[in-house]
Amino acid sequence: MTPNNDEHLDSQGIVAKVSEATEVVAEASDLVASVVTTAASDIGSYIRSQREAAQVSMRQLASRAGVSNPYLSQIERGLRKPSADVLAQIAKGLRVSSEALYVRAGFLEERPHGPVRDALLGDTEITERQKHVLIEIYDSFRRENEQPQKAGGSAGVARTEPDLPTDQRLAQTPEPPIQESSQ
Repeated sequence: MTPNNDEHLDSQGIVAKVSEATEVVAEASDLVASVVTTAASDIGSYIRSQREAAQVSMRQLASRAGVSNPYLSQIERGLRKPSADVLAQIAKGLRVSSEALYVRAGFLEERPHGPVRDALLGDTEITERQKHVLIEIYDSFRRENEQPQKAGGSAGVARTEPDLPTDQRLAQTPEPPIQESSQ
């Protein structure tokens, strides 16, 4: 029994669809590879520019970050995409914010910065841990002050004492004891 003409057309249609689907998958795979390569290249070029701006040799940074010189070279050339741990070590070696490297590498979404955050992140006199703690404290104060604003409070200022005129608040402040001199 030979297949009729309709069955032959149906099998050709299936082959065409499978071929088309294979092409789509191959294109998607190429696109994903391109995005990963671009991200790795972007973080690598950023690390290189930061290293050069800090006037640190590749060997010095590799030593500071605890990675091999060839591995750091591959990162800078975009051939390798470093893990979050390696990025943190590189950030420490460069004395830059690990958050900045995480954002560049795609591990974190960029958050809006203000002058206080920028100053903290740019400070080279404190550790990454200290920067993180200070930013968390600053952000908690900002969130605390936003809550009264949203609830109809006054201009985002958190008050710890009742709203009294200044002279009444001063009247409630106890006077310091007067010490007698021993002359």
